[in-house]
Amino acid sequence: MHLAELNIGRLLAPTDDPRVAEFMDNLDRINGLGKRMPGFVWMMEGSGAPGRGNTDACIDGDPQFVANLSVWKTPAQLRLFVFDTLHAKFMDRGKEWFEDLVQMHFVMWWVAEGTQPTLDNALKKLAYRDKHGDSDQAFGWDWITPEAKP
Repeated sequence: MHLAELNIGRLLAPTDDPRVAEFMDNLDRINGLGKRMPGFVWMMEGSGAPGRGNTDACIDGDPQFVANLSVWKTPAQLRLFVFDTLHAKFMDRGKEWFEDLVQMHFVMWWVAEGTQPTLDNALKKLAYRDKHGDSDQAFGWDWITPEAKP
């Protein structure tokens, strides 16, 4: 089994607005770093246009809602990328580019090796976690240990 994760956010402005330019200008850099990390398996891709990353996959038709959907071999490998690389510095600055979301915005769940989850499936996992809390079906960092296996 592998670990899938979805993280969503709503940009403060459209993707071509100067207020989110620094985030957009570094999206390919940070995604590229993730793809080179040990344990990286797969990431949902957008159009492939430079500087767009995976921001083409908007939610509910809202182009300011962006999603990151990826698959990793282990929680420890995902945790390393999220909290111990340049990604963490950009994550810490998220309030500069993203609205504060009151709804659930992050979820992880186990998938069979070779699975590439769809955004629709990932959003269902997010809604499940929001409604039921952490469980073996959908969970957050506090529920899982880095060494966890399904």
